[in-house]
Order: sequence, then structure tokens, then C-alpha cells
Amino acid sequence: MTDQTESIRRKMTQSINAVEGSREYLEAKHGQVFDSTELQQEFLVEGFMAPFVLARRKSDGIRGTLKFQHSPRFYFSFEPE
Repeated sequence: MTDQTESIRRKMTQSINAVEGSREYLEAKHGQVFDSTELQQEFLVEGFMAPFVLARRKSDGIRGTLKFQHSPRFYFSFEPE
């Protein structure tokens, strides 16, 4: 099975990881940011497909996606479905 989103996702991943984003940088650009521990506290992770994470927010059960950068690993830009 061919993943038609792979080339787009690869470009997005390269773009996100091209600049090492500190937590402060990401918060200024995207709002709320989570490290791995915070992500696990706030969300139930259902799947990864870089640079996206499919997750369900524990507080209200809303499902959506977050983006993530590789290093340092931060998650941001929650988009509800």
C-alpha cells in the first residue's frame, strides 16, 4: 500500500527539525507546548506518523493531532478533528 502523504510529511519533518526549537521559541510560535511526560499526562496517544501524533485529550475526550519536533522532543499545535 502506498502512502500518498509520505513526501509531504517528509518535507514537513525536515522543515520542523531544520531549526532547533527551544520550548520558548515553540510556545511563542505555536502556543501550548508539551514535553513527552506532559503529553502522556494530557493525552492518550493513538498513533504516530511523523511529524504528527494522533491523540485524544483526556480532559474532554476530543481527538486530534499534534505536531512534534525530534530534538529536543516537543509536541505542539493541537488541532481537534
